[in-house]
Amino acid sequence: MTTIIDTRVQTTARARHVGTAAVVRWEVRKLAHQWRAKAVLLGALLGPIPVVFIIHGQSRPPKDTLFGRFATENGFALALLILGFAAQWVLPLLTAIVAGDIFASEDQHGTWKTVLTRSTSRGRIFWAKTLASVLFAIVTLAVLAASTITSSVLIAGNAPLTGLSGQQVAPGDALALVSASWASMLPGMLAFTCLAILLSVWSRNPAAGIAAPVVIGMVMQLVGALGGVEPIRPFLLSTGFEAWHGLLTDPRYTRPLLEGAVTSAGWCLVTLALAYLTLRRRDITGG
Repeated sequence: MTTIIDTRVQTTARARHVGTAAVVRWEVRKLAHQWRAKAVLLGALLGPIPVVFIIHGQSRPPKDTLFGRFATENGFALALLILGFAAQWVLPLLTAIVAGDIFASEDQHGTWKTVLTRSTSRGRIFWAKTLASVLFAIVTLAVLAASTITSSVLIAGNAPLTGLSGQQVAPGDALALVSASWASMLPGMLAFTCLAILLSVWSRNPAAGIAAPVVIGMVMQLVGALGGVEPIRPFLLSTGFEAWHGLLTDPRYTRPLLEGAVTSAGWCLVTLALAYLTLRRRDITGG
């Protein structure tokens, strides 16, 4: 009798595991067929190419920006220049286009009741949609970084990079540092993904879920640039987007990267908890 009960428990556990994985696969498949997700990935792949051509073709380099002085003659500097610009609003926008819509679209199309009657729970759906959004953010950042670095090096060359301390960085090391600088955007990008998820669940409006994270990111940039805000600056997501500067100095300092990752993790935990509770408590009767 005990053996039969144990077998049933194990079978139920396996069924639940398969059911959760199936929901995740379904959400990923839905994203793969959405024109919006395809457009973002295509833009991340092809968008940097004309930007690189335009900056490289300028008669005067943008000397008033970080690494702008060398952007027209060094591909690594050009990739870092674009990174500084992308961190301001491009990265929050790219991830919010999907994460800000992934829950609100169910409200917009009135499909919540249909989704919840397919032998699954709100919790599974929430985490499946969250994982799909996170995976999309990771892929988007990887595609954007690879396209930017590759096109920059091919068009502007791979001469040694002049770091922020005036040191010369060999091309091989420069490629590794530029790649690491782009990779350091991931914690902040995931935090904006979770923020977009919260706004998507709370507002039930795709426009709000997409636009609000971008506006919040721009406000953080402006607040961080003001004087007298040192006590709150470490808690702004925009501060973590600037932490890669420490990789390009001699000696390098990585503490801002760690602090930015911790701040982003905190934003992720808080926003996802609020989003989860909001969805769990929602009375879904109309769709």
